Amino acid sequence: MKSDFLALAVPGVQKLSPYVTGKPIDELARELGIDPAQIVKLASNENPLGPSLKVLEAIRAELPELTRYPDGSGYVLKQKLSERFGLSPELITLGNGSNDIIDIVARAYLAPGLNAVFSAHAFAAYPICTQAVGAESRVVPAIDYGYDLDGLIKAIDDHTRVLFLANPNNPTGTWFGAEALEQFLSRVPAHVLVVLDEAYIEFSEPGELPNGLDYLDRYPNLLVSRTLCKAYGLAGLRVGYAASSAQIADVLNRVRQPFNVNSLALVAACAALDDTDYLAAGRRLNSAGMAQLEAGLRELGLAWIPSKGNFIAVDFGRDAAPINAGLLREGVIVRPIAGYGMPTFLRVSIGTEQENARFLEALSKVLASA
Repeated sequence: MKSDFLALAVPGVQKLSPYVTGKPIDELARELGIDPAQIVKLASNENPLGPSLKVLEAIRAELPELTRYPDGSGYVLKQKLSERFGLSPELITLGNGSNDIIDIVARAYLAPGLNAVFSAHAFAAYPICTQAVGAESRVVPAIDYGYDLDGLIKAIDDHTRVLFLANPNNPTGTWFGAEALEQFLSRVPAHVLVVLDEAYIEFSEPGELPNGLDYLDRYPNLLVSRTLCKAYGLAGLRVGYAASSAQIADVLNRVRQPFNVNSLALVAACAALDDTDYLAAGRRLNSAGMAQLEAGLRELGLAWIPSKGNFIAVDFGRDAAPINAGLLREGVIVRPIAGYGMPTFLRVSIGTEQENARFLEALSKVLASA
């Protein structure tokens, strides 16, 4: 007699649905029977610049060492982050992307009987990681798709251990300023760990958004999570980091899996952090691409949510699923976000000028035939 291994899983996992990623290019190519080179993917907020040449050089130099395990402590990368951002190495926790940081936090601080607070339309990893460990998700309704910071404070109780907060937020692109963040942090009880997710902060101009690292000294219950997968172009290698108090970092490193950041990711991250020209070029490309898409959407009579990320959420005012299907037939991949409670929206990553133009042309064709 076969066992029901779904029923044997822990209750939180039983009720989970797998995370849905952006549709891979090769998958759509197989479905449509077309050349993958003819497909444009604007679904996963990837950097359209391609990898930094300095990163590629660092990876090539590391290849002969692939039979060795990586440095489990990530010493060199921590030193690089320390120099780059003025952080003591003992405040840093390395992750297999910032998703890994979120999961580590959940495993370290959440359990049945405890809860995490976050906003509606927030990153899917927050509820997934919370539910997987059996904790309660307290979801606060958004205001105009942005954060209700007062509502988040009101949702906290004695059993709250974690509050997830992204600036800018994915998938909406909404953000808040320094004054709002300061007032918010000053009101969060000391027993609640605030995870400030800044995965997209590098796409804003310096000083445009509050820098979470500047608040660590004053708020010992703050953890800032960042990634090198987006603006630094390392999505395929998966590397991120958290900055927090030394005590919180010590707790997270007790839970963190050994060798969670691989050798190529470690050397690539160090090279990427040194390549400030690449980062600046990516920011310029993103700014120009955002303006290009906004102008095109305006011509098509469409609405969108203003964004500080490298993506834009477009509102079609009706079920967006047929529009997404039409774009796929045109060889353009974007991201449906009905699972985020936004069924009339599609999220579009900023691409190159040519990719953005291809999306707008395909969208115009799909809307004309709808």
